[in-house]
Amino acid sequence: MDLSKKASKISNAWPTKEAMSQVYDLGLWGSSEDVFYSGEGSHRKELVEPYVLEVTSFLRSFAVPQVVCDLGCGDFNIGQQLVAYSKKYWAIDIVPELIEYNKKKFEQKSLEFKCLDIATDTLPKADIIILRQVLQHLSNTEVLKVIEKLKSYGYVILTEHLPNGDFIPNKDIISGQGIRLKKQSGVNLLKSPFNLKILKAKEFLRINLGSNKGEIVTNLYQLS
Repeated sequence: MDLSKKASKISNAWPTKEAMSQVYDLGLWGSSEDVFYSGEGSHRKELVEPYVLEVTSFLRSFAVPQVVCDLGCGDFNIGQQLVAYSKKYWAIDIVPELIEYNKKKFEQKSLEFKCLDIATDTLPKADIIILRQVLQHLSNTEVLKVIEKLKSYGYVILTEHLPNGDFIPNKDIISGQGIRLKKQSGVNLLKSPFNLKILKAKEFLRINLGSNKGEIVTNLYQLS
């Protein structure tokens, strides 16, 4: 069975934890010399550097360093660049082997990794949530569960891969390695069926990938 068929089988039949573990095992997001690789979105210079610059600037804007919770931290290529600007940095992912690997590779006093399912498990207390290209892989049912948890946090920095131009948001998918872009859709937490209530919104970053490949959009939402 080729990788595309294996990926289809995973997306259609496996719970999220097992599906995401297999994404890394099969290298469905690509591969590198490292054991785990979270894809180009976490490594391409033109995507990573502007993002780190914007988020770092926001974190440094507080008089007192904030507690950050990174939901879906992946291989931590991006998160490692943000830890220094937080009081405490929680790095969360659903894949046990990935978390154990990260614990050994990235050791900092204010950094703690935890293996959790962000849709079903209790999340750490924090001031700021980071969700970088995570919800796009989850079904609407799981996204709704995550939203309920977000309501207890002050800020959410949300990054999603969206289609170019107008599109119908939040078409449902089966949780796995695929995203809504294949359905000419993308996650918008402010639209139905999610309808996240916020105080303020600010667009941090919008990077067009060209050739109808969509765009990577990062928004800051203030919740309380």
